[in-house]
Amino acid sequence: MSKPIGNPALLRTFAILSLSISTNLPARSSSPPLPDAREIVTQMVSREDEAALHRQHFFYVATERSERTGNHIWKERVAETSAGKLRFLLEEDGQPISPDRVSSERGRLAAIVADPSAFSNAEHAKKNDEDKAKAMLDLLPKAFLIDNLRQQGDHILLDFHPNPDYRTQSMEEKVLHGMSGTVTIDAQAMRLHHIQARLPQDISVGFGLATIHAGSSFETERDLVSPGQWKTALVDTAINGKAILFKSLGKNEHVVRTEFKQLPYDMSVAQGVELIEQ
Repeated sequence: MSKPIGNPALLRTFAILSLSISTNLPARSSSPPLPDAREIVTQMVSREDEAALHRQHFFYVATERSERTGNHIWKERVAETSAGKLRFLLEEDGQPISPDRVSSERGRLAAIVADPSAFSNAEHAKKNDEDKAKAMLDLLPKAFLIDNLRQQGDHILLDFHPNPDYRTQSMEEKVLHGMSGTVTIDAQAMRLHHIQARLPQDISVGFGLATIHAGSSFETERDLVSPGQWKTALVDTAINGKAILFKSLGKNEHVVRTEFKQLPYDMSVAQGVELIEQ
């Protein structure tokens, strides 16, 4: 009899316990069937939805190159609070910032402490990395064809491709729906570990007013940083295109996060500032 795929823990995760098979069956008898790839994705998305209701706050160190950093490489201390993410710049392009910039950073944070509501309103208007990844996850079961289910160690891998029958609801959905890629799921926790996607051909958006170019891509990696808590450790986005009259458009961002430490959920803005200024 063929050896079943995976270890017992993974089989339990897949929930594909087969009916008892007599040991007298010939060697050519079939192995337990592979689980349905769409069911695996649906279960993972459900776990992510549940976890989002219990998301905790963390301190971490971020190294980022993006439009926000003026395409410089910024190293920052970050503290998450209910009001938003507090940041303190440490280095630019591998060099410590000058004393004048340190003073400027402290002044900016002092202003936030003096008026945390304005800071909170500005922060909540932003779409964070977890929300961006969640938008893609929500689309997976309904907007993509999912196949090539396979196991690598403690992870489940699946490939996804656009479902031609799905009708996109927004320009963002249209761009995401045009991509193909791979999802990696932690088999024990059934949580997203890694997703990468690439646009194989140009996509016209905004009734032909703009084009997102083939080769545009995004990648997100998430790690278990404390019991039950998964955080985004890598973001790599390269969305490139042209708008009408040849105006360049896109979003290019590379972020690596390390040194995660869980914070009290009720940490105040003032306490968060004190932490990152140390």
